Amino acid sequence: MTTTSPLPLVGVPACVRDVDGQPFHTVGDKYVRALAISAGAAPLMIPSLGGDLVDLRRLVRSLDGVMMTGSPSNVHPSHYGQAESVAAEPFDTARDATVLELIRLALDEGVPLLAICRGYQELNVALGGSLHVRVHELPGRMDHRRPQHRELDVQYGPRHPVVLRAGGPLAAYARAAGIEGPLMVNSLHWQGLDRIAARLVVEAEAEDGTPEAVSVKNAKAFALGVQWHPEYKAWENPFSRQLFEAFGAAARARAVARAAEDIFPLAELGQA
Repeated sequence: MTTTSPLPLVGVPACVRDVDGQPFHTVGDKYVRALAISAGAAPLMIPSLGGDLVDLRRLVRSLDGVMMTGSPSNVHPSHYGQAESVAAEPFDTARDATVLELIRLALDEGVPLLAICRGYQELNVALGGSLHVRVHELPGRMDHRRPQHRELDVQYGPRHPVVLRAGGPLAAYARAAGIEGPLMVNSLHWQGLDRIAARLVVEAEAEDGTPEAVSVKNAKAFALGVQWHPEYKAWENPFSRQLFEAFGAAARARAVARAAEDIFPLAELGQA
């Protein structure tokens, strides 16, 4: 990458949270920091206003990548054919109203997509899959929830191995990182994939059979999702570096193509 290369813009959808009785659109620091340091991209927060206030297709066309983040909230069960329940809470319906369509548009427009944790679950739901609302309560499954420890390095530390699909993109990143055999990942989730969407390929599984990563079949560009949190200090983890560098390279390739064609400039989003 040279200094004359276009700076790729990666959209990061926000969560909507209550702060002193008012709604705020928020994005976790570790996600945008990983994009800036390890992917070489400029993060751009996308407010969760849904498609009524923002033309999501025009927005997606103006971006070089989209990254779906984790969140304390869960996808509302109505989006995968289940009834609302206390067990599935908390929800963020404003985020749901934005990101599920955003994912489908990114794939349709060939915009590189990286989905993490809640974003990984959103990817499955957006394409027709479903979720387990409490993986740790399923027979034979282990507890994938966050360790109850005050230190972030413990919360986001390696917890369990995953087996990568031979010949898949994640296996290639592991080889490039010098990793042989299972990959150790952190684990901070209590929901997980149930029915896998038809367009997805499982790229990693935990020892208990929980799907931990997917790719999108015949995607027009980079399109991967992981259940764990590679964004946490990504620059210190050899595998996470490979993953974010690959995503950054795909975003830069789109940025170069957009600059050459001079199409979909971000400044024109508000023009009729």
